[in-house]
Amino acid sequence: MSTDVTVLDQEFTDVIHAFFEESNSVLIVNPAPDVFQTIMLTAASFNDELPTLQVLADPNVLKASLEDFILASQVADLIDQGSLELRTTTDIARTSLLVSDDAIVTVVTLDAGLTGLRSTDDELVENAQSTFFDDWEDGDAFTLRTPPLSRIQGTLSEEFGDEVEGDFTMIVESAETIPEEGGDLDEVALALLVAANNEVLLYDISKWGEDIGLASKATFSRTKTQLEDRGLIETEKVPIDVGRPRLRLLLAPGDLEDVDSLAVSSS
Repeated sequence: MSTDVTVLDQEFTDVIHAFFEESNSVLIVNPAPDVFQTIMLTAASFNDELPTLQVLADPNVLKASLEDFILASQVADLIDQGSLELRTTTDIARTSLLVSDDAIVTVVTLDAGLTGLRSTDDELVENAQSTFFDDWEDGDAFTLRTPPLSRIQGTLSEEFGDEVEGDFTMIVESAETIPEEGGDLDEVALALLVAANNEVLLYDISKWGEDIGLASKATFSRTKTQLEDRGLIETEKVPIDVGRPRLRLLLAPGDLEDVDSLAVSSS
């Protein structure tokens, strides 16, 4: 077996990008959280045709990484497009690897940054494929409940107009992370604040959120109350022909006066 190994002296995102360009399929084995995040975000922004991506990871890594709504919704897009499949195993104690038909990249940390050791040695690649694809076949499917970001954006535009969708997208793009349900300003709170900025009815935004699988109406109602208690939103009653009046969401006067200040506060 030859020692055809190259240290990739470039940004890790460039390593991933180049590996995607030359591969038809990539098996990502045991990614650490920062490795998983970097690979997924690179895949989400990849402009050319993606190879088929298969991730075999510790379940705790996936659960922890996908608590961030921004990452989870983009990973959901990749799954929805048929470009990505996630599986888990606890029987894996190896470094992070990327394996294609022709090469293998071992991810290493140098000077507090990520880089890779790339090998095209036929025997090494063949052994890695044989070992890790068997592990892949034995892995458990990982279910992601977060809806795809493109579905969220598209349905917001369809239901409420481009301004509401634009406000939501601006916040998502300006924030580094958005914690999943239960965080300080999770995706439900942000949806409600964007709705308030555009004076949308609570009934309409909560029905939209439940229909696309973002959260239940009860979660929207509970989060609305929490935002009211914090002085971030207000409501006004809107009479309807039959039944109880609906509630229109409004941003409360004060520090949070528009969606631009919301983008700053969530970043």
